[in-house]
Amino acid sequence: MKDMSTKERILYAALDLFSEKSYNGVGVDLIAENVGLKGPSLYRHYKGKEDIFNSLIDMVNSHYEEGFGLKQNPKELPKSMDELMENALEKIKFTMHDDIVRKTRRILAMEQFRNKRMAELTSYYHLENLQQMYAGIFAGLMEKGILKKDDPKYLALEFVAPVSLLIHVYDRQPEREEEVLDKIRKHFEHFAKEYGGSRKW
Repeated sequence: MKDMSTKERILYAALDLFSEKSYNGVGVDLIAENVGLKGPSLYRHYKGKEDIFNSLIDMVNSHYEEGFGLKQNPKELPKSMDELMENALEKIKFTMHDDIVRKTRRILAMEQFRNKRMAELTSYYHLENLQQMYAGIFAGLMEKGILKKDDPKYLALEFVAPVSLLIHVYDRQPEREEEVLDKIRKHFEHFAKEYGGSRKW
């Protein structure tokens, strides 16, 4: 935290506060106070709370893409169904445990019914982005004969939607992590059996 710029410190303070008190429940003065600034000083760095939130989303996007592996070899396809499932499970564990991603999910869960932009971001992060990513992967795997031919978009929806739902269970009840991961593994096992004929694992 020492090496962070003031702008970064403001974003991390906003992330913590928004995830604890909600976006609407936090004012600029409280964010400034948590960074050790006076309210007016914060405006040297951001125009206001909406500007802070927009910058926070940009930061989270970059962090998510890096941690999720979207920046490294995004076009490289898994070489087997087993590799697909193992990679997907690694991404899920990152999503479940990463502090920035978890806090962002919490903010969106609280605000999705109050703010149109946050509703759109919630749909994007929880389903649409992942569905699009896996639809591209599945289309490539179908070309290679690793996955049965089908509509890659609907197959991606079938793959992603139960996982998204189970991650929300974990967010509400983190003590159920082992159960959630077991259900995700069984979902992957069923998917592999139905569409790829992969071994059970």
